[in-house]
Amino acid sequence: MQISAKADYAVRVMLELAAHGPELVKSNILIDHQGLPRKFVETILVDLRRADLIRSHRGADGGYTLARPASAISVGQIVRAIDGPLAEVRGLRPDECEYTNAAAHLADVWVAARAALRKVLDETSLAHVLAGKLPAHVRRMAESPEAWLPR
Repeated sequence: MQISAKADYAVRVMLELAAHGPELVKSNILIDHQGLPRKFVETILVDLRRADLIRSHRGADGGYTLARPASAISVGQIVRAIDGPLAEVRGLRPDECEYTNAAAHLADVWVAARAALRKVLDETSLAHVLAGKLPAHVRRMAESPEAWLPR
């Protein structure tokens, strides 16, 4: 899996909103606190609003806030709002792939990979990340020394 800059920035923006919530947060705070490019963040905020993950309020006292509690928004929801499905193979969902002969069972591998991504990203909320209290299975995976080694 490759996590795009846009998805990474979106999760960081959402964490800032969660940290400041339930107060309205101006975009310049989100940009400054995370050191993000303004144009990128403006596009991300539009995408997050369209996905009903944030709410925007206009005016001098306006800003942004989470549409739901941080505990009800998963990292997976944010990534999907920005980049689409978590796993694709040649533009298809893994369960839509069909292979023959020696590759007959390859779709099973792609489906399992998607399931593993879901297990981490869909079961980890903004509140988990903000508090540094990841779900036990995610924490165990992150604490494994092998998880930190490049391959």
